[in-house]
Amino acid sequence: MTTDSRVLQPPEWDRWFSAFELAFGGVGEPAGKRALYRDLTEFDRAIGVWDGDECVGTAGAFSFRLTVPGGARVPTAGVTMVSVAATHRRRGLLTSMMRRQLDDVRTWGEPLAVLTASEPVIYGRYGYGVATQRLSAEIDTARVRISVPEGPGDVRLRRVKPDDPAVRDACEAVYAAEVAERPGMLTRGPGWERLPVVDGETAADGRSALQCVLAERHGEVVGFTLFHNRPQWDVSGPAGVIELRDLYALDPVAYAELWRFLFGIDLTSTVRAHERPVDDPFQYLVSDVRRCGLALRDSLYLRPVEVGAALAARTYRAPLDVVLEVEDSFCPWNEGRWRLSGDTGGASCERTSDQPDLALSVNELGAAYLGGVSLTALARAGRVAELRPGALTAASAAFASDLAPWLPHGF
Repeated sequence: MTTDSRVLQPPEWDRWFSAFELAFGGVGEPAGKRALYRDLTEFDRAIGVWDGDECVGTAGAFSFRLTVPGGARVPTAGVTMVSVAATHRRRGLLTSMMRRQLDDVRTWGEPLAVLTASEPVIYGRYGYGVATQRLSAEIDTARVRISVPEGPGDVRLRRVKPDDPAVRDACEAVYAAEVAERPGMLTRGPGWERLPVVDGETAADGRSALQCVLAERHGEVVGFTLFHNRPQWDVSGPAGVIELRDLYALDPVAYAELWRFLFGIDLTSTVRAHERPVDDPFQYLVSDVRRCGLALRDSLYLRPVEVGAALAARTYRAPLDVVLEVEDSFCPWNEGRWRLSGDTGGASCERTSDQPDLALSVNELGAAYLGGVSLTALARAGRVAELRPGALTAASAAFASDLAPWLPHGF
């Protein structure tokens, strides 16, 4: 087989994206969302594999900044739109694209690469580890109540049009405040605020078009929610479902008021959410958590592309001085021993010939990097080896994050 792998050119985009859609079942995106994806595509960071005139492989990388423990926003490649044509599987195309892409990410000076996986089994062999989980909930709002904590009141809820540019700007400012605090979130460039609006601009599959409600205090936006209403009826009467897309707020009272609004929408008895942080505070405000249908699923996969730069970019909850023996056969420039020293004020990570304290692969580093997966838990699974007594406990405590890392949306 002779194929040509090359950087994507703008005139090739339609065939490239259609090949990606076909690999994922052949159901095309709506015109508005397709146009947005074209606008967001960074052509110099996208790869197409061609067999003659046919595109048989796709891969792209958005240029993001990822919040890490300590609040730094680290340049990160957001790996996206990866596919191989069904006619060209098991010929090494995916591996060749991953090889080229990670080499490119390194030359771009981005120490991290992240992705969301269609199938978890695929990306471990390229060094990615599961760094965040997402919480899903199906809340029986006919039986569950939510309380509002004490604090500054005067919260006004106002329904608005989600596609209003002023509304989008206000919502994006609230989102940005959360990005500054929580690891795993992405600083979004221009255009990304359009994604939820474009995705839900028309009614489909029995649900309403996207709806938006702002929480305001003294005229300032302090929170918002985006959702769909899916009207349903059964023999007992109305049984509608609220499908939550986003909910952010700047303080606990505004946050709880938005949830209480969703719980109380007429003719509904369920709130369904799929992309919430595992430590979402609603769990501690509901009257009956057992009737909230909670479930966890893997979300963001992370790979240190440059181990030294990645580990030095974040801070650590406790003083740390540890030598890591890192295995990374796919990116061998990371292999070997690294001395990581740091605390809440900063960190350094340099090559060393000293004896190692912990041994692990780059996959485990990726999983633990944002503080949501403990090194101790990975060691109990046999994925991290403690070579110096006491090193594991100290490192695990230092890597932890106060807030659970969270990716609130795909890319």
